[in-house]
Amino acid sequence: MTTILRLPSDPAGITLPALLLRNAEDHGDLPALSWRSGEGWSTLTWREARRKVAVLAAGYAALGVERGEHVLMMMGNRPEHWLSDLALTHLGAVPVTVYGTSAPEQIAHIVRHSGARLAIVEGAQELPRWEPLLTDATAPLERLVVVEAADAGEHRTYGSLHATGSRLFDRQAFEKAWRAIRPGDGLTVVYTSGTTGDPKGVRLTHRNVLVGGIALDAVVDFPAHVGHICYLPFAHIAERLLGIYLPVLRAAHVYLCADPAQVAATARELHPFQFFGVPRVWEKLAASVRAALAGLPEERRRAVEAANETARAHVACRERGEEPSAELEAAYRQAKEHVLDPLLASAGFDRLVWTASASAPMPLDVARFWAGFGLVIMDAWGLTETSGVVTANTPDAFRLGSVGRPLDGLEVRVADDGEILVRGETVCEGYLRPDGGVDSARDADGWFATGDIGRIDEDGFLWITDRKKEMIVTSTGKNVSPALVENALKEHPLIGQAFVHGDGRSYLVALLVLDPELAPAWAAARGIEGDLPGLVSHPAVREEIDRAVAAANARLNRTEQVKRHRLLAEEWGPGTGELTPSLKLRRRVVRNKYEQVIDALYTP
Repeated sequence: MTTILRLPSDPAGITLPALLLRNAEDHGDLPALSWRSGEGWSTLTWREARRKVAVLAAGYAALGVERGEHVLMMMGNRPEHWLSDLALTHLGAVPVTVYGTSAPEQIAHIVRHSGARLAIVEGAQELPRWEPLLTDATAPLERLVVVEAADAGEHRTYGSLHATGSRLFDRQAFEKAWRAIRPGDGLTVVYTSGTTGDPKGVRLTHRNVLVGGIALDAVVDFPAHVGHICYLPFAHIAERLLGIYLPVLRAAHVYLCADPAQVAATARELHPFQFFGVPRVWEKLAASVRAALAGLPEERRRAVEAANETARAHVACRERGEEPSAELEAAYRQAKEHVLDPLLASAGFDRLVWTASASAPMPLDVARFWAGFGLVIMDAWGLTETSGVVTANTPDAFRLGSVGRPLDGLEVRVADDGEILVRGETVCEGYLRPDGGVDSARDADGWFATGDIGRIDEDGFLWITDRKKEMIVTSTGKNVSPALVENALKEHPLIGQAFVHGDGRSYLVALLVLDPELAPAWAAARGIEGDLPGLVSHPAVREEIDRAVAAANARLNRTEQVKRHRLLAEEWGPGTGELTPSLKLRRRVVRNKYEQVIDALYTP
């Protein structure tokens, strides 16, 4: 258990501001927040961070921010974002982060739906999407605060707001405001990233989040005041939990990584004890390592492969709940010290005690790849509506491919149609309505229908099959999980992304995307030259992809097998719309974008 720190009250009665006060009093000199500054890092201690939060709260109060109102933010992972979030919370306001990749119409929807009068944005990239709403009679937005002063123009700057807060700060008013907050008050609204339709606003309370955080802490054993590399968007429930709420709960140290592309370089520098990544992040990291290994001399590569097999055997023993034999333990220690740790150290992963993933099913081949380095990715499962984690694998109880067992205080069951249901205090109150009310997310007995399909095995581990609304129903009436088929296809290292279609059809087809890192390395090792578009049309690459599809089909039943496929060179991402900001596949977008290609795959 990590949370050995003093709790201000009973877990169900805690608020986030009470924990921040605890940190300032008990751990005031410890680092709270660090961010890039020139060639190094700037850092605030917990005492300094609370003082900054108090000053900003006074500044936002002077702007007219009121208790209970929603305030929108669109910034990267920078100190102004983290501190403003906590400052607004201390006023009893409800901070809402909007994905930086959101289109103007998505921003307009959130502004109208939330009723927000104020938004805090970063700078020039954001302003063209927000300024039109200030003069839109249908939108309630009244003013913007801009962090980058050079881009602010006529808008209020973050710096001037901070200066106002310094001048007007009243300690008594600050303490009175946050002490009036109750555990059932809104802590944030998280808008789902919208794989289909408009985003929905999920209202989460202090109790929802902190009860869940304490339950998660009970199954994870971290070093005291552990550091966390914060690089996912704060609009995602995972980073709100890992980058704001859990660090305040644990008095942990947050390292802000403003550019997600620099997360690998940041890990190499910091050698973290914990690392979280959605499956696509782990896939890309694995592809980078595979590409590096492919360039090693044959003798060195064979040594690494042997060490990988030893590590996987060691992990398999732990997975079965068995003690490794003395011989296996000795071989693993030898492999780890002389082969694996030096490789992990080059990536900054040699000190990891907790590696985790969530948000989407983890491909089993990716989990097994990292097990070959002694790293067990503790796959967890939860939703925005459940305040994050519901089930989690733990170092002493895990099954690769599963998402673990329920945390204490949470009930999980599977309905007759396979849908997973959850009940407990972390389940949100409901979905925000435009009039400020909330539509309940639970049934009369308190169960929340998650929309995920899965099963619970005899040992209590939950296995996720797919999203209920994304299941393919073929023309013969057979149900197929597209994620299951796509993950089987992606087990071949050349295939970086996959999309399977077959709804209402007699057979499945697939769009496949070459891995942009591994494909060039694979080609170079075989004397093949060219960029990705060139590789797509190369006969040797096409033959290898055909073999990959055949190998995947051999592991699937007849209904799940892919009959035809098309190879693509262009990687999908949030910027081009095929992935959500949390890197989930937008199936409808892909289907519409490649409609003609898909139709051609069904043409004789």
